[in-house]
Amino acid sequence: MTWDKLFAKRTSQMKRSTVREILKLTSQPDVISFAGGLPAPELFPVERIQQAAELALTERGREALQYSTSEGMPELRGWIADRLSTETLKVKPENILIVSGSQQAQDIVGKILFDEGDAVIVENPTYVGMLTAWRPYLLDFAAVPTDHDGMQIDALAALLEKRSFKAAYSIPNFQNPQGVTLSYERRVKLAELLARYDLPLYEDDPYGALRYSGETLPSVQQVEAVVRKTSALDDCTTMYAGTFSKTLTPGLRVGWIAAAFPVIDKLVQAKQAADLHTSTLNQFIVYEAVRDGSFLDDHIARLREVYRQRRDLMLRTMEECFPAEVTWTRPEGGLFLLVTMPERMDATEILKLALEQKVAFVPADSFHIGEMGRNTFRLNFSNARPEMIEAGIRRLGALLKDAVRVAI
Repeated sequence: MTWDKLFAKRTSQMKRSTVREILKLTSQPDVISFAGGLPAPELFPVERIQQAAELALTERGREALQYSTSEGMPELRGWIADRLSTETLKVKPENILIVSGSQQAQDIVGKILFDEGDAVIVENPTYVGMLTAWRPYLLDFAAVPTDHDGMQIDALAALLEKRSFKAAYSIPNFQNPQGVTLSYERRVKLAELLARYDLPLYEDDPYGALRYSGETLPSVQQVEAVVRKTSALDDCTTMYAGTFSKTLTPGLRVGWIAAAFPVIDKLVQAKQAADLHTSTLNQFIVYEAVRDGSFLDDHIARLREVYRQRRDLMLRTMEECFPAEVTWTRPEGGLFLLVTMPERMDATEILKLALEQKVAFVPADSFHIGEMGRNTFRLNFSNARPEMIEAGIRRLGALLKDAVRVAI
């Protein structure tokens, strides 16, 4: 049987995740990995999750082990809606869909929104997981350049003046892979464009709670409500996706999307076809763990302190050890930073050398639209312990100094 001849044409656009594949190479315990977007496992709230699981099974075991509604656990949806609501934006539980990790939200949004050939605006570089989810629809990705303040909104405005687009995608907070943050001024301009063109925006925010320096900014969805002079999410075009994976634990696979009710209604139909509903037990566990609010806030505060220290250590060691010809971003939060080498250098070739030194990272060419980014790579600073960060960056710095001399 020649299976390749039987697969749907769209599968030609499906590729294994570069990040997931590199993680296989870093499974050896002696490899210092800066590759995955992994939280620090030693900070997982194991006891709290255990208590929440026991409580859910003891008090509501028959419900927690049964099929559930596709929209998600009502109490959890209500908790998220309250958490997202502000004085200027009132989010209702019916505006919330619980998903199996926010990656599923991207997948089912693609199913309900895109036809083959639709034009979609993305940052450049952008999140490779989104590209993996949406490329099978054979979309026309229009890349908007970025800088230290995020997406360049003037370039976006120029695109919108020339042609129409089905939607836009952005990670405004501590963007993956760069770690940059969309400034407040640009959020306002972006929201004004969304209102002017009625352009749907997928606002991906897995890292927003993990800020270590700088000022906390409102979501684009919140800014859009102010621009539109409404407090109702149903009047906005921004779809806001969040997750408990980075703040609680990724293993539970519980996330959400907040959007206008017609969007949620259609997403429910897509989710029913995909998996019926997100794990009932996992939703109960998450709700019991976070319902009082104070635990999650205290836990996030702890994550911020530890990750801030690791970010600062990585940046400081890079300053000491990396060659002057190599530059990098300086994130205010999140999990990543992006390194840029001289144009002649190839991050994939550097990775081969790094793996010989038992250090791993992710080449960032797969995050870019077009033939760009071969000289860039992404580093994660949240997962490795401080002594591993220092040792790994020193090894990488020595390697880069040698490689730069050869390239120049």
